[in-house]
Amino acid sequence: MLVFKKIYKIIDFAKYILLAVIFLISLAIIADEKPKIELPELGDRVSGAVSEYQEQLIGNQFLSQIYAQAPLVTDPLTFEYTELLIYKLSETSNVKNRDFKVLIIDDNSLNAFAAPGGIIGVNRGLFLYAETEGQFASVMAHELAHLSQRHFARNVLRSKDTNLASALVMISSIAVALISNNPNAIAAGPALLQQQSLRYSRLFEKEADRVGFQNLINAGYKPSSMGEMFEIMNDMRRLYGELPPEFLLTHPITSSRVSDAFSAADQYPELENQKSDSLDYSLIRTRLLVEAEQIPQNSIRFFIAKSKDQADDDVALYGLSLAQKKIGDFNESLKNINKLISKYPKNLILNTTKAEILFESNDPMAALNLTNTFLEISPKNYPLSLLKATILSSKKRYIESEEIIRDLLLRKNDDPNLWLLLSEIQRDGKNIVGFYQSKAEYFILLGQYEEALTQLEFALKLTKNNFQANERILTKIIDTQKKLNKSRGL
Repeated sequence: MLVFKKIYKIIDFAKYILLAVIFLISLAIIADEKPKIELPELGDRVSGAVSEYQEQLIGNQFLSQIYAQAPLVTDPLTFEYTELLIYKLSETSNVKNRDFKVLIIDDNSLNAFAAPGGIIGVNRGLFLYAETEGQFASVMAHELAHLSQRHFARNVLRSKDTNLASALVMISSIAVALISNNPNAIAAGPALLQQQSLRYSRLFEKEADRVGFQNLINAGYKPSSMGEMFEIMNDMRRLYGELPPEFLLTHPITSSRVSDAFSAADQYPELENQKSDSLDYSLIRTRLLVEAEQIPQNSIRFFIAKSKDQADDDVALYGLSLAQKKIGDFNESLKNINKLISKYPKNLILNTTKAEILFESNDPMAALNLTNTFLEISPKNYPLSLLKATILSSKKRYIESEEIIRDLLLRKNDDPNLWLLLSEIQRDGKNIVGFYQSKAEYFILLGQYEEALTQLEFALKLTKNNFQANERILTKIIDTQKKLNKSRGL
């Protein structure tokens, strides 16, 4: 089947390494000896080069580029799982500011990145290649280490002739390269900053490896998880037919580095309670596999065959249920998901999936009842709340639906997808002023300030007789105009 063949094809290695070099986030996992973490002093000198506030501004610039152009995985269950895992890992990390922004890029190549301002991104491909939660977590721990050690700020500190303006240009160029799959776009960035990034990437990568490895151990994962992930990457390197340009090989993935990683892991005892995999990770990975497959029948055949090989394979049964839902065979899909729920009655992923099946099978009330049941157990759960808002909107209960989305926005005000969904609910509910305002917020997050101003002007015309609403919109227009001028260098 197409996707299962594709995941064994070589990734776009050139793009992967290029981004790794520039962002200082390659997935090189090295451990020469039992880690003795010697952390640098991250004091006034680093903050003097780039303050945390300035990093936030740079991160917002990068985020706007990604939001505006990159295809993103918007599946709430996948997002919720990834975000929770990152936050759990951060509890045993050295990261001080845990206000993360998580992005899942809709791309099947293996890649992950960390950017200033607490941005952590993963390609869908990382899920496809990382076979266990431990392997996936090892990459996330590595990225968290880049943030905790403030590698971006330290890179600017060492690049005496660079400035934040250059950094902003570079960040923008990287975003374009990531989105367009065109590494040559990096040439738009200042040459000196590129050189410095290349010069210091090895140092920072080794540090991120050490710090990330220790974080992985502290979080309770098997020490071998990092080496396993690195081994997968090494196998992928062997599949690469032509070597990429020499400057992209700054961090070669070699068999010796794989063995070094396992040697480091061997110095830690394997404990019974150490984590390697989880059912939730396998379920999320399967969701992405099914979604990536363009021919659902291929998924059905694959999971049926897998179930025959392993009769008690819960993951295969979940994949089969998802594939059946995808082709509209809701009866069989429900039968299979119910088998799993009888085994794991409290699993939120399985029960949310069942609610999705019920809703898509034109049984919204059953879906709503199930959603409400588990929202009582897990109040404000992101996937369940979104699903409930969608169900209520389909029943023309627009005010209730809007309230749910606004409640989510209190925690995720910078999520453009939430603002877009809110605008659609308001449009269907004939709240036209709200529609224009929410659409404006959506465009602002995308950095499309002219489009945002257009939406706000529409809203302003409709509120000319409402002084308070009019004033709020005028204030927003002024603020947005300032952002537009700043983006133009005015």
